[in-house]
Amino acid sequence: MPTPAPAPNAAQLISPAYRLAALDQDFLLSSPMRGVRFMLEFAKVDEALAAWGVRSTLVVFGSARIAEDGPGRQGDWYGAARAFAALASRQGGAIRTADRLRDNVIATGGGPGIMEAANLGAADVGAPSIGFNISLPHEQEPNAYSTPELTFRFHYFAMRKMHLAMRANALVVFPGGFGTLDELFEILTLRQTDKSPPIPVVLFDEAYWRSVINFDALLAAGMVDSADLKIFRFAETPEQIWAELLDCGLPVAAERTGAGPPNR
Repeated sequence: MPTPAPAPNAAQLISPAYRLAALDQDFLLSSPMRGVRFMLEFAKVDEALAAWGVRSTLVVFGSARIAEDGPGRQGDWYGAARAFAALASRQGGAIRTADRLRDNVIATGGGPGIMEAANLGAADVGAPSIGFNISLPHEQEPNAYSTPELTFRFHYFAMRKMHLAMRANALVVFPGGFGTLDELFEILTLRQTDKSPPIPVVLFDEAYWRSVINFDALLAAGMVDSADLKIFRFAETPEQIWAELLDCGLPVAAERTGAGPPNR
């Protein structure tokens, strides 16, 4: 039986140029499309948060290396982050009824350590929480406690940072290393330069932070003003964190709902 002749337009049909642009991964992952990929990372997360009614967040930063049963004060830090997230989720408006919007939803970097503790604290009281994960050379996996539908993965640090900052009603920072310092100083710089609203910033464990950063030396050398050091406060317990946030004007809905499973 003779072999059928190829279709006269076979070469055109299999050419990469003929692919639909939206389905052409080689094209979408090319260097000229970097701006489009930025836009996609923004839009995908924005749509998902809107679907869940997330209007504002409480961002919790801290080390990925802290373990609940870790040495030194690690267990205390982990427990405090978990307790704070539970308290804030219960009283801040993250648990909604009917069609109410969600406010002060716990948002973390989505990984282990303090991030895990904060997501777990929200889960403890039946509240949703957000995990903004990032693709790294040594792949970060999401912790088991962020809400699956609100667990995202970014390629670009810049877009991840934007989503962490743009809905934040407040920032709570537990002990951490380079990554935590990077995120802390980004928010402090935005606040110092009035590029963000005057959101409260609370650092947990004053002794740790003063041992890591000599704030007074920055002031003495004229690198910051005294007003800059009033951008943030310190706290030593979960309850004190919450009190400091409220004292700094954290917006909380008048009607607070009790614990229960999140409703979309």
